[in-house]
Order: sequence, then C-alpha cells, then structure tokens
Amino acid sequence: MGMNENVSKPLDRLASELAKDMQAVNALIRDRMASRHAPRIPEVTAHLVEAGGKRLRPMLVLGAARLCGYCGEAHLLLAAAVEFIHTATLLHDDVVDESQQRRGRPTANLLWDNKSSVLVGDYLFARSFQLMADTGSMEVMRILANASATIAEGEVLQLTAAQDVATTEDTYIQIVRGKTAALFSAATEAGAVIANVDATVQQALFDYGDALGIAFQIVDDLLDYGGSAEVIGKNVGDDFRERKLTLPVIKAIAAADGDERAFWDRTIGKGQQSDGDLETALEILRRRGALDAARRDALDWAARAKTALEATPDHELRNILSELADFVVSRIS
Repeated sequence: MGMNENVSKPLDRLASELAKDMQAVNALIRDRMASRHAPRIPEVTAHLVEAGGKRLRPMLVLGAARLCGYCGEAHLLLAAAVEFIHTATLLHDDVVDESQQRRGRPTANLLWDNKSSVLVGDYLFARSFQLMADTGSMEVMRILANASATIAEGEVLQLTAAQDVATTEDTYIQIVRGKTAALFSAATEAGAVIANVDATVQQALFDYGDALGIAFQIVDDLLDYGGSAEVIGKNVGDDFRERKLTLPVIKAIAAADGDERAFWDRTIGKGQQSDGDLETALEILRRRGALDAARRDALDWAARAKTALEATPDHELRNILSELADFVVSRIS
C-alpha cells in the first residue's frame, strides 16, 4: 500500500481554491503562537506547525464556510483555532505514545522534553479558545469545546482499551470518533454554523466530517502495516510495536485460530515482542483478509461522506470535498 499520486489533485484543488484564506490563516497562526515571555513556546510549536502538514482540518473549516456562502472573516479565526487544537493533541499524543518521529521529523518531546510538549500543548489549547471567543459565536464555541472534550475522552478510552485483545470494532470506532473524526466534524460543522445556514445543511456537513475522519483514521491504521515511512511520516510498524489495537488487528483477532490468538495475546496483550514478530503479524493479517476488510470499511465510510454532501448547496467546493473523500482512501492502493 502507498500513496497514489494521481489522486492528490482534490487536495491540491482545495488548497488552490482556499489559497488566499489559508495565507491569512497561516499568518494568524504565526501571530498567535508567539509568546513574549516563553520563547520555547514558538520554538516547539513552529517545529510541528511548520513541518509540512497539509493543513487539512483548517481547510475543512474554510471550505465548509465558503460552500455555505460565508463572506466574513470569522472562519479564519476558526480555522486557526482548529489547527491549534490539532497541534496540541499531536504534542500530547507523542508524549503518551513515547513517539520519536512525526511528519518525518523527530518529535518535540524527543528534541526538547515531555514537560515542554505537554505545557506547549496546553498553551495552544488556551490560544484556540481565545480565537473561538474572538468570533463572538457561542455556538461555534460549543462545537469546538465539545470536540476538544471528545478528543480527550477518545484518547483516554484508547488508553484503557490498549492491549486488551477483547476490544471490539464498535469500541474502535468510538475511539476513532474521539481521536480523529471529532475535529473533522467540528471543523465542517463550525464552518456551516458561522455561515448561518439551516440545520439540515449543518447536520450534513457534520456527517461529512465525521465519516471523512473515520475513513482517514482507518487508512492511517492500514498504512502502518503496509505503507512507507515517507508516506505516513512515522516508522512503519509503530502501531504494532506500541501494541495498538487498530482495525486490521481487531479483525484478525476475531478470525484467529488458537495459535494466532496466542500470538496476539503474547505480542499485543503482554507486549512480549521479538525479532520477526512484525513480519508474522503481517502474514496473519493477510491470511485472514484483515487488511482487505479494513480497506473495504474505509471505502464505505468515504462513500458515506460523499452521500452526506448531497444535502449541501450546489457549489464547486462541494465537488472538491466529495473528491477529497476519494483521495483519503486512495492513499491505500
């Protein structure tokens, strides 16, 4: 599995359509991540913010607002807020996961320390709420505040479900809704709310972001077992080494025979891993059809995202957002 370069065009088209707005958002991000009294804050933040991320989440805010006919500037504040929330969660996640690589670069906790990563993440959360308040909309504050709580809840659920080989697919989807989809759906819903469209369109854009986020995370989990470090921005097999029960593994465990079950109990449940275990895991995943089954699930969620858009205004951005759902799952080929 790997990136299919021929289908990167929807993301490029979205970036092109939103280039002027994104330029303003990036300027806002640079301004608000500054600190007069603690220079380490912009150092740590810049390391991650300027590491070449696609800025997908803020573009979802801008795209949803423009799709709904919004003409003001509050969507710029919301887009920056969403990016700060995302960056804060990445800083915290890398500490929790003891990660050493993010977007192809050493993680902030590795370059500085865990304390700096956690505290700078806290600072970015605070900055995000200042940006929300600047919009003057209590409704978007509610949406993004709820998303922030859901993200934290999802991370704690993942922590408690980690290494539990009895974890079900329903629990996995609940975790993914927290750790990934909550910010996607908050981004698209907030963009609609700031444009003051009717509740049907708001719900449609929420549903789009939710389904897109789930598809996105399933694909990321698949790439960990079949992508490349250049594509996924981290070391291949990290999820296995960190004993994360992602969808392919959950599916393989559900279909496992006695020997396979013992393997998963040892490597994931007890963390007793040795050389060659990752290759064995890959062999089992392929033999049980778990990778193909997870890929079908990702495609299904992408299709749900596209269906949700049918209730939104007829606009070129709607077409691009629809194609974006295809792009997300095209990363596995």
